[in-house]
Amino acid sequence: MCGIVGYVGDKAVDTLLIVSLERLEYRGYDSAGIATLNGGKLGIRKQVGKIQVLKEILKEEPLEGQLGIAHTRWATHGEPSTENAHPLTDCKSEVAVVHNGIIENYTEIKKELLREGHIFRTQTDTEVIAHLIEKHLNKNLLVAVQKAVKRLEGSYALAVISIKDPDRIVVARYRSPLVIGVGRNENFVASDASAILNLTSNMIFMEDGQIGFITRRRIKILDREGKPQEKKVKIVKWHLLGGPQRDGYRHFMLKEIHEQPVVIRNVLQRRVSQDAKRIYFEHTNITKEKLLNIGRVIIQACGTSWNAGLVGKYLFEKYLRLPTEVDLSSEFRYRMPVVRGDTLVMAISQSGETADTLAGIRLAKSMFLDVLSLCNTIESTIARESDGVIYVFAGPEIGVASTKAYTAELLALFLLTIYSGRLKGTLSEEEAMRMLEELKKIPYYMEEMLDNQKEVLECAEKYYQSSNFLFLGRKFNYATALEGALKLKEISYIHAEGYAAGEMKHGPLALVDERMPVVCIAPKDSVYQKMISNIQEVKARRGKVIAIATRGDEEITKLVDHTIFIPPIREEFSPILTVIPLQLFAYHVAMKRGCHVDQPRNLAKSVTVE
Repeated sequence: MCGIVGYVGDKAVDTLLIVSLERLEYRGYDSAGIATLNGGKLGIRKQVGKIQVLKEILKEEPLEGQLGIAHTRWATHGEPSTENAHPLTDCKSEVAVVHNGIIENYTEIKKELLREGHIFRTQTDTEVIAHLIEKHLNKNLLVAVQKAVKRLEGSYALAVISIKDPDRIVVARYRSPLVIGVGRNENFVASDASAILNLTSNMIFMEDGQIGFITRRRIKILDREGKPQEKKVKIVKWHLLGGPQRDGYRHFMLKEIHEQPVVIRNVLQRRVSQDAKRIYFEHTNITKEKLLNIGRVIIQACGTSWNAGLVGKYLFEKYLRLPTEVDLSSEFRYRMPVVRGDTLVMAISQSGETADTLAGIRLAKSMFLDVLSLCNTIESTIARESDGVIYVFAGPEIGVASTKAYTAELLALFLLTIYSGRLKGTLSEEEAMRMLEELKKIPYYMEEMLDNQKEVLECAEKYYQSSNFLFLGRKFNYATALEGALKLKEISYIHAEGYAAGEMKHGPLALVDERMPVVCIAPKDSVYQKMISNIQEVKARRGKVIAIATRGDEEITKLVDHTIFIPPIREEFSPILTVIPLQLFAYHVAMKRGCHVDQPRNLAKSVTVE
């Protein structure tokens, strides 16, 4: 989950690399470093901590040069330290390497290199790469890297420089993303297009097993066997809502929570015709005939995207009459699923680079199944490897705890359900039109809720010192309970669990006492009375209840300790509203506990390692 950038050209290399690296800090913030080549000398600055620490060091000790590489780290092998920070070097400090991924056979390689007399200075798996390159390096860095990567097992995205071959950056990719940015008399490399999108919109997305190099005026890409590959340049334009500026908000997460009405409104305008008779999905690439013949759906995803997928299950089964299962990608990839040719596999991923979800896609493809993905990142690996993709168009999401991408994923699932229901005839035209009219109201409902946070703030003030929380929901809002609990534990470090409310009597009820806050998602829907029964069970054990309820519900206010209201909305669309106060609650609790909201400990935004 580390971030890599590289540059060769005439601009101030250290400044350009740091600015680009800041756009990748969501990938890791344990430590950061930069290496440049200048006049045949290798200069390195690196430091434990966030990129801002490195930035201050570079003000005092700048690095000049014609090219350079940089890295922000999320630690896997070796604790966060200046010593373990990238770039890493060989014995003679003639080679510098930055790496995203995990080298699974590094222990075996390290033992071999130690016997040969190599000196290791870190506890990382990456350092073996630098020494393997040193072992094979004469003057041609590309050849040395080619020989080195043949020994590696696992995953890697690499950028390498050396004083012995000072005019180029050698790059290689296997199971970790890497993109080359094409400029005029300058070229770039990065883990993610967003890092360099302000510098160029011309991108080459490297494929698995490819290796190559960039110089100021030249780009070369080879396959695993060393055969030259066509350089497929794509123009990436992502001038959508969001970006690396907080725009007056204290944190990116708060900004992204408040961006949700605009995201939903923009997507509806993009996807739904003015007369609401057509829904547009421009990149699905799956024919209507195939969609009509789908007999089963498997949704696989991780974290927040898995929670969105759970809502999709209820939608597809209710409105499309399709048997649907939702599996964690980290489990799906190791299953031996029993499937037929009419099974559609759906992958959901904000980043489009989640390693386990990508592995699930490759498993499905190996079984000759069609894959349709919901993804937020244009031209990501998941988007490129799927048969079709529905971009959710949430715009860049910087906060590690996903907010606007989640509601954008829900909207995509709503629209896909309506589109497919019309196609299959399981939804009448009149009902589809009514659903679309209801969707158009959602941005206004969201704005109304965001403008009035009084109850959320009061609850945060009262319960921020609690050690444990339970979140309960049923049917469509079971997913909301899971997502609310996930948000709270991600950024406030409070132990929180989401449960299907009907499971309370099967264990969790034993935890309830006067010190246990229980958040109950209880809008007026088909399971409302069941939720009321659950609330009474909690109150009978002296638990404190925070209810997310439909505006105007006087009955529930008499039963609970606190009520946070949402506008009335169709049952199946309620998760897109009920989650808003839970996002805000998690944010305000984290603020009161003094937590780092945008960069919670031990987590990173894009999980590109297994």
